[in-house]
Amino acid sequence: MADDDTADEVAKELGGFLERRREQIAQRWADAPLFRTAFTVSRDEAVEACKAVVDALADVARSGRLEDVQAPGFGAVRDQLGRMAASRTRAGFSSSHIAGEVAGLREPATVLLRVELEEASAEHTEACLLALTVLMGTLRLVVMETSVSAGEELIARQRLQLLEVATPVIKLWEGIVAVPLIGTLDSARSQVVMESLLEAIVDQRARYAILDITGVPTVDSLVAQHLMKTVAAARLMGAECIVSGIRPAIAQTIVHLGIDLGTIITRAGLADALAYALTEQGIVVSQGPAQGGSPR
Repeated sequence: MADDDTADEVAKELGGFLERRREQIAQRWADAPLFRTAFTVSRDEAVEACKAVVDALADVARSGRLEDVQAPGFGAVRDQLGRMAASRTRAGFSSSHIAGEVAGLREPATVLLRVELEEASAEHTEACLLALTVLMGTLRLVVMETSVSAGEELIARQRLQLLEVATPVIKLWEGIVAVPLIGTLDSARSQVVMESLLEAIVDQRARYAILDITGVPTVDSLVAQHLMKTVAAARLMGAECIVSGIRPAIAQTIVHLGIDLGTIITRAGLADALAYALTEQGIVVSQGPAQGGSPR
């Protein structure tokens, strides 16, 4: 119990030190790459950010939860720490490099703490320095945690953007839109296809929507279900959906799986689907003269 009481006293003393030296620590940290690259508008902005982090560390120290990454004190600055880590990640630095930069913040605080403890016993000085080391180690873990979260969010956003780029909705004619699908379809991409197509139907006031799967290598039961759901959703929006580009191998697979596409309009290729949609709108589609022939 005595050891626990001593540890609590040391932690509270560390919290008091961080509160007293808040301005000095913040001024020294503001020039560190971790803060300087995230807050580029002015140095004062970086200093204020540093003060917020020092305040958080002081709160954590006073609570005695030096090793707890979930300590309430860190909650107030998690977004800020994530912003800093994300800024360094965008600059091309690895997680280990960012961790090293956070570790580098300990030295300026250590120097100031040693000054305050000049007249203290060696044992007490060592205890306080150890507490600071532990606290800064926890800060490092918090930054790494937020860095990983920020990285995952960035990857998720980029993946969604790639999915949207890979599934463009094209206006072929007045009232006719098409989605040429290329590559493998999974649940996430199928959802993007549906959302993009429905938005295009509304924006273009389309009466016909063509799903061209010429570039889709395989169709399984899950993909077929997604296609049928997309067709159903398009109908609810007032548009007729046409599936084109079903190759022989895919047709055999669909039959083998026992999937009923009888209610879905299908055409051999995109041109055939477009011709069907134009004809349904009363637009006459005629073939040009055969090569080498003369027009009548």
